[in-house]
Amino acid sequence: MTVRYTHGGDEFIFAEISESMSLAAFFKGMAITRALRERAVPGVSEICPANASYQIRYDPDQVAPEAMLAILREIEATIDLDNLRLDTRVIQVPVLYNDPWTHETLMRFRERHQDPASTDLEYAARINGFADTDAFIAAHSSAPWFVSMVGFVAGLPFMFQMVERERQLEVPKYLRPRTDTPKHTVGHGGCFACIYSVRGAGGYQMFGVTPAPIFEPAQRQAHLRDSMVFFRPGDIVKFKPISRAEYDAAVARVEAGTFQLDIRPVSFSLSEFMAAPEQYNARLLETLHAA
Repeated sequence: MTVRYTHGGDEFIFAEISESMSLAAFFKGMAITRALRERAVPGVSEICPANASYQIRYDPDQVAPEAMLAILREIEATIDLDNLRLDTRVIQVPVLYNDPWTHETLMRFRERHQDPASTDLEYAARINGFADTDAFIAAHSSAPWFVSMVGFVAGLPFMFQMVERERQLEVPKYLRPRTDTPKHTVGHGGCFACIYSVRGAGGYQMFGVTPAPIFEPAQRQAHLRDSMVFFRPGDIVKFKPISRAEYDAAVARVEAGTFQLDIRPVSFSLSEFMAAPEQYNARLLETLHAA
């Protein structure tokens, strides 16, 4: 997995780790960008990790393009994925699946969908071979997801499910994007899940909503005190199905400024995960139930 580097004008370098998404490609990008950040190279102003790539912005008056490229290649050569550990967070995100707000929205845009006669959840369940939407929701919420990048709009996380490739949930985006998506919609496009941080246009399938604010300029909630953007690349997310009553109670806590997310520190090993994914995920999620 050799990185391919491309110069973008005289201020950017784009590094493509792999043409396809994988946990190994994501981990390699995370390791390189974290090492670069720790070096604090003069002139480097932005470091942006993504799904299977990353991009940096630098000042060529402070570090020459070829010198910058040499630094990146030097860091790449030091990365040992077999022994790499990532200190990160496990976060339990409550979700009201099949909620009335995304249902009302998806019904307004059926002419843009692959299967106008089905809801987004029904369509996703059928094309992934599940007997019904309950079985699909169980698969969606049982295994954790890695946050592979944050962006597109402020605070929106893209997430990749931590299961073997043959178990990946895959659902295409709408044939044409919608002009409306409810705030905090849990969506899915291709192999990626996301949470819409604000209301707006979108093309991902809509499965439910979370009461948890993930982008809040006022920073009223405890989990947003350090930053108005909550998610970081490398975060591990576990979706938790909740009832309408639980959702309403959580929204009331959000409005009161007393909402709490279950967030636990964890050290993640890619090699241990790859050796036994299901067993490793089970141990990882036990962290959420620890006292």
